Amino acid sequence: MRSSGRTPCAHRWYLAALALLALGLVAVGVGACGSSSSSSASTSPSPSASTASKTLIVFGAGTLATPFTQEIAAFKAADPGVTVNSHFGASGDDVKMITQLGEPADVLGVADYSLIPTEMFSANGKSFASWYVGFVANQITFAYTTHSKGAKQLTASNWYKVLAEPGVRIGRSTPAADPSGYQILQALKLAQSYYHDPTLSASVLKNSPSSTEAETETSLLGALQSGQIDYLAIYRSDALQNHLKYINLPPQISLSDPKLAKSYATVSVQGPSGMVTGKPIIYGLTVPSNAPNSALGEQFIAFVLSPSGQAIMRANGFVVISPALASSTTAIPASLSSLTQPWPK
Repeated sequence: MRSSGRTPCAHRWYLAALALLALGLVAVGVGACGSSSSSSASTSPSPSASTASKTLIVFGAGTLATPFTQEIAAFKAADPGVTVNSHFGASGDDVKMITQLGEPADVLGVADYSLIPTEMFSANGKSFASWYVGFVANQITFAYTTHSKGAKQLTASNWYKVLAEPGVRIGRSTPAADPSGYQILQALKLAQSYYHDPTLSASVLKNSPSSTEAETETSLLGALQSGQIDYLAIYRSDALQNHLKYINLPPQISLSDPKLAKSYATVSVQGPSGMVTGKPIIYGLTVPSNAPNSALGEQFIAFVLSPSGQAIMRANGFVVISPALASSTTAIPASLSSLTQPWPK
């Protein structure tokens, strides 16, 4: 399991925050580190109440970076006075930044909705969330290029044999931090049953040592495109966004079909903080309980769930769930209830 200590970047932000508080100032936003970005910089060390009320902090999974950047731009176009600070990274790490490091966030989007109830409903003796919505679906796959080793011989039926050939290099995200990291392990276990080959998972993973793992799969896109690796365990949406070839895995393996939920649930692998059971890939959205600007967070989620927001997600290769699935019809904010439906049991 990954250490819960502060990263150097987060530690610097934390110390800076303490210094500001000591001066009686209020720090709003996320430190400019990692893949964080701000769509509007503030030049005043102590923003006015009106400015603070228009500041939105968005945390999102790495695979949401492209569509959410577009969502944020469209959201700001409707209200140019909004300042948006965004951070995109491994979903598990994003959750820990909120629950363990105390970093502020008005919106959190994760690549596996179950991280919200398991890691945020009760964490460190506190509740950091009480509801979530499932708004888009995806499927796990292996992306590749025409230059990937074995690409010319690759078919829908022999993909796992090609990926297990000597010399093939496979990249993936670490399952201790990122959903795609443990979802690809679940898919390989499901593939063992589907192809009646109990050695399948081990044969493929021998070509994916720790040296080819990263915090997020999207950070390995450059390595794939430059030929440093041959295949990359990633979501279909990312393959489409980056114009990559990808293996169209059967739904029995790709974690893409809600009707196969019982079958997916037959496999479990180690995740960020325990065993994670297989389930259809559905992304979750919530406003953390300690959000500095929960009202603005709700407005942003409402935009993402609107026809305009859904069009952006669809254009980026996601399967839109409409209406979105609400974890609780009583806990979800009233402003979002009309945009959702109860989560099927």
